[in-house]
Amino acid sequence: MIRAFIAVELPEKFIPEIKRLGSEMKMPGVRLVEPGLVHITLKFLGDIHENKVEPIASALSQIRCKPFEAGIKGIGVFPKPSYVRVVWLGAQGDFDTLHLNVEKALSEFRFKKEDDFTPHATIARVKQPVNSTELTEKIKNIGNVDLGTFSVSSISLKKSTLTPSGPIYETLKEIKLSGT
Repeated sequence: MIRAFIAVELPEKFIPEIKRLGSEMKMPGVRLVEPGLVHITLKFLGDIHENKVEPIASALSQIRCKPFEAGIKGIGVFPKPSYVRVVWLGAQGDFDTLHLNVEKALSEFRFKKEDDFTPHATIARVKQPVNSTELTEKIKNIGNVDLGTFSVSSISLKKSTLTPSGPIYETLKEIKLSGT
């Protein structure tokens, strides 16, 4: 079994700014995501058998969605400012359409449907109780975040291996987007 998800990769040009944002949120209990691993999750699949990788990749290759321009802008938290578990950067662009296409393409596999999809890139997780007022203040002090734009021309089927020092991601398949 492997732990898998479908993602849009962020360009390397965003790494320095993600690193800077992380340094501004450093505090006990806040675990920063390694800047080079930050991505936009379109669908978390969970544990799948390795023999499902090819059929899933094949289903994803049937998606008809044109490449599009996207932006990484704004900062927010889940589930709410008074109880922060995740700090994220907002993703703007045609991600809702892409997400719906992924859901439709994978419907035969009967993965749990995600009803409240919010396109975002997680940059930190809160693992233990922290002073949420202090964290919220740090996030507010970061201000308006705008990493810029990039072209979304592919999606990736990724494997996630959890380790004590953080996850290790491996791209199993990259699927190019095509509107035809």
